[in-house]
Amino acid sequence: MVSQRLASIHESTTMKISALAKKLNSSGLDVIDLGVGEPDFDTPLHIREAGCAAIMRGETHYAPLGGIPDLRQAIAEKLNNENLLEVAADDIIVTPGAKMAVFAAIQALIREGEDCLLIGPSWVSYEPSVAFAGGRVVWGKVDDKFMPQDLAESITPKTRLIVLNSPSNPTGAVFDRGVLEEIRDLACDRDISVISDEIYEKIIYDHEHISIGSLPGMEDRTITINGFSKVYAMTGWRLGYLAGPKDTMKWVARLLSHSVSQAVTFVQHAGVAALRGPQDDVQAMVTEFQARRELLVCGLRKLGITCAMPGGAFYVFPDVSEFGGGDAFTEKLLKDALIAATPGSAFGPGGNDYVRISYAASQARLKEALERIEKIIAA
Repeated sequence: MVSQRLASIHESTTMKISALAKKLNSSGLDVIDLGVGEPDFDTPLHIREAGCAAIMRGETHYAPLGGIPDLRQAIAEKLNNENLLEVAADDIIVTPGAKMAVFAAIQALIREGEDCLLIGPSWVSYEPSVAFAGGRVVWGKVDDKFMPQDLAESITPKTRLIVLNSPSNPTGAVFDRGVLEEIRDLACDRDISVISDEIYEKIIYDHEHISIGSLPGMEDRTITINGFSKVYAMTGWRLGYLAGPKDTMKWVARLLSHSVSQAVTFVQHAGVAALRGPQDDVQAMVTEFQARRELLVCGLRKLGITCAMPGGAFYVFPDVSEFGGGDAFTEKLLKDALIAATPGSAFGPGGNDYVRISYAASQARLKEALERIEKIIAA
C-alpha cells in the first residue's frame, strides 16, 4: 500500500546510477563514475574547521526554523552584493540542502491541476516535485545549444510556475540577459511565478551569471534558491537556502516546520565560514573544472560525438543519437567500458538522444574514459 501522491514520483536516476557505480567498484571492478553530480574536491579546510569548532562549542541543539541569524545575515549580504537582490536576513530560509528548498518552494507555489514550465532537459527532481504537488510539467523547447525557443508557445492557461536552472544541470547551458528578460516578460504578462535554481552560479566559464530576481518586475514573483554543495564541495553537509516573497516564504516555513525542522545547527556555522572566509579554493576548483571541460569536449568531438561546449556546471551533454540513443549508449558504457553515466532520458523527453557525463573526476580518469569510449565505438 502506498499513497497515490507518493506513487506519482519515480526514483532519482542520478542517485541510482551513483549507487550502482559504488556497488560495482566495491566488488573489485574499476568503474569510472561519471554519473555523479558531486565535486571530487575536499571541503575547504577553514570550512571544516569551523564545523568542528561549532561542535566543540556545543552548537548541537535546535536552531531557529529559518536558520541561525549569522548565516541568514551572511546569505542576505551575499545576495545583495553578488546577485543584486534586495533581500533582508528575515527574507531567507535555510534548508538541509538546496534540493529541499526546491521541493518546498514547488509545493508552496503549485496547486492541484496547475502547470509548471521546465525548459528543455532539466534536473531529475523538478518533475517529481511538481507531480507530488499535484501539478503537471510542460516542456519548453530548446535549440542545439539548449537555449529556449518559442517559450510563449509552451505557456498554457494553467501555467503557474517556470523553473530556471542556469548554469544548467544537465546541459551546462547559461542563460544570458536577453533570455532572462524574455522569461521575465512572459512571467509578468501572464502572472507566473519563477523559481531560479542557481546552485551552479559560480561554476561558470566565460559567461556572466545573472539572477532573474534582480530584473525589474521580478522582485515579487521570484524564489531564488542556492546552496553550498557544489561551489564549496559540501554535498554531504546538506546546506541550502531560498529567498523570495513573504507570502510564499511563510508557506515554505510551514512545510519545513512539519518535516525537516531545520538544517543541522553546526553545519550552519560552517556555512557562515564558507561565505565570509577566503574564496581561493572556489576559484582553483573552477579553473580545474574548466580544464577538464575542454579536455572532455575536445576528446568527444575527436571521437565523432557531437557535443556542445557547456558554459557552466560540470557536465557535458553529448548527442549520441548516432550510437543508439542515450539509454542504449549509457548501458553500453557501463557494460562494455565500465563507465557510469546518466541517460539523457532521465532529464525529460528532450534528452532521449543524449547522455550526461560529469567531469567531476581527475583529468587522468577522463583521459582513460575517452580511451575506453574510443574502444567501444570502434568495436
